[in-house]
Amino acid sequence: MLALGVSSPPPSCSSHHVLASFTYLRISPSLSSSRASSFRGIRIGAGVRDATPVSSRGGAGGGRMVVRMAKREEEMKEIRAKTTEEINEEVIDLKGELLILRLQKSARNEFKSSEFGRMRKRIARMLTVKREREVEEGINKRLSRKLDRKWKKSIVVRPPPSLRKKQEEQKAAEAEKSS
Repeated sequence: MLALGVSSPPPSCSSHHVLASFTYLRISPSLSSSRASSFRGIRIGAGVRDATPVSSRGGAGGGRMVVRMAKREEEMKEIRAKTTEEINEEVIDLKGELLILRLQKSARNEFKSSEFGRMRKRIARMLTVKREREVEEGINKRLSRKLDRKWKKSIVVRPPPSLRKKQEEQKAAEAEKSS
């Protein structure tokens, strides 16, 4: 029969040499067992610390997950406060921004790669809120997709806000030069 116990790492492992926190599981033979074993324990991998939202060390990894969740909830409240038309307009603008980012990437210009994920997630959240409202109204999935196709066909292509802003700045600079 074996007895299980959790122990701290052996003294030979210094904390700055170990990248992640490990839990050592010590398996010791029971008193009734007459055989002696040279097995001292196994190391269970990292990831234990990642499962909890707040770490015991109040440092860098501690409150990040909680803050992200709070920001996400804040963003969802902000999205839910908008009308469906406002959501549609912002989705169009964000998709235009994504297009601009893809063009910058293909031209090998400088850009923030994290913006791709951030914009895609924001679009997904907006479309989720839009679908939630459709469900509340009793619109089934088939009709929703039909309405969505109709909405996509009605979209008028226009430059995204960031590009419009750059164009306005260029026009203002040209006006200053000509005057």
